Parts: sequence; structure tokens; C-alpha cells
Amino acid sequence: MKLIKLFGHILFIVILSVVTQIGGLIWLIAVLISIKIKKQKRIVFPLLYLIFNLLLVPPIASFFGRERLPVFHNYIKPINWFYPLTFRNYVKPELKKSLLKSSIDLAHLDIRITYLDANFPFFDGFPLLPHLSHDDGKKIDISFAYKDIKGNRTDKKPSISGYGAYVYSTNLTSLECIKKGYWQYDFTKHLTFGIQSKLNFDTENTKTLIQGLLYNSKIDKVFLEPYLKKELGLSNYKKIRFHGCQAVRHDDHIHLQIR
Repeated sequence: MKLIKLFGHILFIVILSVVTQIGGLIWLIAVLISIKIKKQKRIVFPLLYLIFNLLLVPPIASFFGRERLPVFHNYIKPINWFYPLTFRNYVKPELKKSLLKSSIDLAHLDIRITYLDANFPFFDGFPLLPHLSHDDGKKIDISFAYKDIKGNRTDKKPSISGYGAYVYSTNLTSLECIKKGYWQYDFTKHLTFGIQSKLNFDTENTKTLIQGLLYNSKIDKVFLEPYLKKELGLSNYKKIRFHGCQAVRHDDHIHLQIR
């Protein structure tokens, strides 16, 4: 029985570390505190987790050159609570500054920035799965703009995670990549965690959103599906590039990065 419990703790620590980077360490500390004060872990862990999330990690992350993105902000926000609660909303100060500036400019056009995965708070090279490159504080994923069924602008997004709700279910690039053996290319369709509402892709405001983001000289690259770049009339923007078959599809979100 003790071995089973030990294995359960190790497995939970690994899962928490993969999803949140430091959740496994918080769980280990919570276990030790629970033993010391004779309180149940289900009481100690949530409290300790929130203390780390809200009070301890942000100032420590600054020593690693990372800053937390806003959670409560008029012009830029996460798609849901998962991303800030799992420490996946940290970026380099230059990227945060660029995003905040762009968000203010875009707000004048009634467009809000909704972010998805960014980076973990500590250490370059620590993978933020399932991404290949979100490991240095310089990358972030941004949601497209959408309209409701009545044609009105909305801050809602079609999938709960923000991923996997493609503009078109198939396109030439995705078919070619999958045919070449890159099975993971459209894997994010399994990571929607549910489709929450019927929305239509907002071509005009997504184009304006991307242009507003690229207006900042600090932005180095934007990844977007080739067909979508053409449809949005952004073919002349050299910073908008194809990410390659080794990644995943980018017609459900915008990948943005600085130098």
C-alpha cells in the first residue's frame, strides 16, 4: 500500500510539473507541511498553490527575465482561468510591453487581445507542452477575432481551450503535411476541451488584429496557415510565415514571437 501511495505521489508530481512547471514542487511542499501540521493535503495544497501563484512566483520570475501577463485588464486577457492558474502566462518584459501597447492601440478599434499559451515563469529550455518552442519567454499564442451568429463582434471563442477550432476543417497544407507522415499536424482538434458556442471567423477584425500586433517593431515573426495569410490579404507581410509541418496547424490561433 505504501508503494502504491508513493507511486501515486510521484505520478502526480510528474503530471503537475509537465502542466504547470512548478506544481509538482508545490505538491511536495504541501505533503511535507500536511505531515508536520497534521492537516489534509486537500486543504493545504490549494491554499499553498494560490500563495505561490499570486504572491511568490511573480517576483521570483522577474529574476529569470519573465513577467506575468495581466489577468484583469480592459484590453488584454486570457481566454480562461486555466492559463494563469497553471503559470502559462509568463513572457519577457519586451513582449509584455509590446502586447500592452498593441492592446491599447487596438482597443480604439474595439478589438481586444485574448491570449492562450505563453511561457512558464522559469528557465529557458523548459518545454511548455505540447508546444515545440514556447520555452524562452519570447512566444505567445493569440486568439482570432469572431462574430456571433447575428454578425456582431464578440469576445467569445469557439473552443474552451482556444485551440482546435479551425477556420476550415481541412486545407491543402494540412492534407500535405499529414500525407507526409506528420500525424500531429492537426492534433489540436482533440484539445478543444469542448466547443462552447457557434461562432463565425471575423476576417476583417482578425486582419486588423494581426496588423496591429505587427505594427510594433519588436515583433519578429507571426505563424499562420498559408491559405489564411492569402485570404486575409496579408501576403506582403514578410514577418508572417509558415511554421512547417513539424509543428501544428495555425488556422485556429496566431503564434507571435519577438527576437
